[in-house]
Amino acid sequence: MSDELQAIVESEVESLGFELFELKRGGSRHRPALDVRVDRKDGAAVTVDDCARVSRALEARFDAIGTLGERYVLEVSSPGIERPLKTADHWRRFTGKKVSVLSPALGGRIEAENVGIVDQNGQLMLRLRTAKGEEKQVPLAEVKDARLVFEW
Repeated sequence: MSDELQAIVESEVESLGFELFELKRGGSRHRPALDVRVDRKDGAAVTVDDCARVSRALEARFDAIGTLGERYVLEVSSPGIERPLKTADHWRRFTGKKVSVLSPALGGRIEAENVGIVDQNGQLMLRLRTAKGEEKQVPLAEVKDARLVFEW
C-alpha cells in the first residue's frame, strides 16, 4: 500500500478525532477496496454514526483527488469487540481486561488478564495473570497474536 494513501487516510481520520487502527487494501486494479478500521481516542465505543462520518470524509477526499479512481469500495468499521492488540498503547489502554495471547514464550496460546506492560532494561514486557492467579511475563516482541476476549 502506498505511503501516500496511508497518509491521506490517517490525516482524515485524525482530523475527525479518531485513531487509524488498521488499513488494508484489496480488490483489483480496476476496483480497489479499502478496509479502514478506526478507534475513538476517548476510549468510547465506535458507533455506526462514527463509521458513517469517517466514510463520508474519506469518500469526499478520495473523490476530490482521484487517488482510487471512480469504482473503489470503502468499508469503515471498528476493530471489534475481540479486537487485536498490536501496540504497547493498546496493551496500556486495555489493562485489566481478559486477553488471548499466542507466544512461543508462553508455550502457545493462553487466556489471561492483562496486568500491564513494563519496560525492563529497554525491553517491553507484558504482565499477565492466569485464571489460577499465576503471573507470567512475556516480551511484547515475542507475541505472535493477541486480542481481547469478550465475556458474556
